[in-house]
Formats: sequence, C-alpha cells, structure tokens
Amino acid sequence: MSSLQARVFQTEFPRPLGCMEPDPELIAWLRPGTDAPLVCGEGIRTAIRALLREGGFKPSGRSKPASEYLLRACGEGVLGSINLAVDVCNVVSLHSGLPISVVDLDLARPPFRLAVAESKASYVFNPSGQELDLSGLLCLFDAQGPCGSPVKDSQRTKTNPDTRRTLSVVWGSIETARQNGLATSWYQELLSVRGAKITEHAG
Repeated sequence: MSSLQARVFQTEFPRPLGCMEPDPELIAWLRPGTDAPLVCGEGIRTAIRALLREGGFKPSGRSKPASEYLLRACGEGVLGSINLAVDVCNVVSLHSGLPISVVDLDLARPPFRLAVAESKASYVFNPSGQELDLSGLLCLFDAQGPCGSPVKDSQRTKTNPDTRRTLSVVWGSIETARQNGLATSWYQELLSVRGAKITEHAG
C-alpha cells in the first residue's frame, strides 16, 4: 500500500512471560490521566483510519483501530495488565495513537509479509471464537495466513504464559512518519530496560 510505513522488530524475553511479574510503571501508564513521552493528536487518528480505508476496509464500530479501542478502555478504567509483551504494546499504542500487533514467534510460521487481506478472509480473535472480517484490511501474514492486523490480532498466534519470542508491527503511514519512529524507539526502550533483546526486521 502506497502510504503504509510499518516498523517491524523481534523481541526475545529473558524468561517466559508467565514467569515475569506485572510492572507497576506500565500499569500506571494504562490508567487515565497519566503523562507519557508521546501524545496522540486527532491528526494521527485520522491518518490511521485513512490508511486502513485504502484497501476498502471500514474502520468503525467494533472494527476500529486497536489504538482507539485502548483509548476508550483506558478512559473507562478497564485496561489492565495481561503480560509484559502485551502491556508494553498497549502502553505505546495507547499514547502514540498507532495500532500495534504482537504475535508469538513460536506459534507463527515464516515467511512473514504485510498485505491487504482478500475478500471474505477472516480469523478468530478471542478464546470464545469470535471472528473478525478482514476483507480489505492490512494484515500481517505468516505461512498459514493472516495472523495480525491494526484492529485485532489472531487468537492463533497470541502471546501466552510460555511465550519467549514475539514479532511486533507498529502500523503507521507516511503521514505519521515522525510518530512511527518515536513510538518504535520508546517501545524498544521499554522492552530493553526490562531485559528483552531486540532484533530489527525490514518493514
């Protein structure tokens, strides 16, 4: 897609996520009214919605960008800790306004690519079996099909207590180029200071 500017990197954690305690600093950033190094303006939200529309997807209702869902959940005080990988992802996405995918690299299968999903494509996104219609939506694909998107990630490759390696995609556009770089740097810093090893990938 002409305006897509994604940042992709791999993270290796020092221990399985289930063995790592919730981080108070991250949890604080998931609450309303907390200061953070990044701020999301209306221009960021507009640009991300425009990016998702390029393939024909309609980012509204239950199919809004994940970053907008996080903003609402934070405002309602229902955004809590899941695990270190997801908490860092949520903190950066919430404050930057950029959707972020994070998948378990031991559940996903290379090769990976970013592309628009075909008509009628879908995947299950939660344990109860609910499906997301991916038609026209930008997605992260592995060898088995779509496994992540700027709206919701696939249940098939979601992190779990045994996760040690993840692949992250910061979904940005050319219009949000500066925010993409700032968000990715902060994201990697939050992971690195907690003992994780970062490996850059071509996006």
